[in-house]
Amino acid sequence: MAFETAKEYLIKMGYEKNIHTFDVSSATVDLAAKAVGTEPARIAKSLTFKVADAPIMIVCAGDAKVANGKFKSLFHTKAKMLTPDEVIELIGHSVGGVCPFGIKDGVNVYLDESLKRFDMVYPACGSSNSAVALTIPELEETSNFIEWVDVCNI
Repeated sequence: MAFETAKEYLIKMGYEKNIHTFDVSSATVDLAAKAVGTEPARIAKSLTFKVADAPIMIVCAGDAKVANGKFKSLFHTKAKMLTPDEVIELIGHSVGGVCPFGIKDGVNVYLDESLKRFDMVYPACGSSNSAVALTIPELEETSNFIEWVDVCNI
């Protein structure tokens, strides 16, 4: 269901040709990189957190890790990831397929600076066996992001 929602969203925006599905799992950065045929850093992972009782998503490079100090400085709270059940409930996708496409209303999406070193990145497409090939400008257009942030370390 989440795959169909993300796919329909991307089709409406004209990105159907960018969607890829695989016969193997792409649920983790390493699995996605193997499925896509790219380096793990180019996998755009979508991490979800709760800030002031509202869900947020940070899309960052596959080799990046959220830096607690940077996160707290920007959002004025400790980085607390959503549980798998909360991800489904608040975001609309399951862990392994989380992406900024076709998500529930009220989720603020941020893009992390760690992505800017690439011309092409590969976020999931709502399932654990899909990805979307997007340039950085295309990711900006499709993600409905609030702003670029610097909350990760590589």
